[in-house]
Amino acid sequence: MLFAFFAQDVENSLANRLAARPDHLARLTALNDAGRLVLAGPHPNPDGEGFTGSLIVADFDHIDAAVAWANDDPYMAAGVYEGVIVKPFKQALPVTD
Repeated sequence: MLFAFFAQDVENSLANRLAARPDHLARLTALNDAGRLVLAGPHPNPDGEGFTGSLIVADFDHIDAAVAWANDDPYMAAGVYEGVIVKPFKQALPVTD
């Protein structure tokens, strides 16, 4: 089942984000290599430098597994994210198999 991860950055997260980015990307790469990642990317700050959060859509067996994965993210450990909301997601378009 697909899940959408809506992550919100704390204020002034850029330095911590950059420091934790390699580990964060490694986890996303592992999801992608397993064929479970639909999309991932940050929300650029429209009012200045850095980012305000991230969006990830990925496949997990159950919401508990998705929440556990989100809570284990290096950005959480580094204090980049103030929190992550995880919701089931139904992809309508583009049409996939």
